Amino acid sequence: MDHAPHWQKSTFSDGGDGNTCVELAAISLHLVGLRESDTPATVLATTHTSVTHLLHHIKAAR
Repeated sequence: MDHAPHWQKSTFSDGGDGNTCVELAAISLHLVGLRESDTPATVLATTHTSVTHLLHHIKAAR
């Protein structure tokens, strides 16, 4: 059975027309997908560890 990913928008999305959002979804047991809402067919797949490191570095730079 094929399940479509459940995409979640960033809480920092501007809430305007909905096309300026970063979205994340678990796309498999080991992979996370990242995409921009204005180009939803383009998905970057990476590991949970890589996303965790990215978010840590973003938060540290604030």
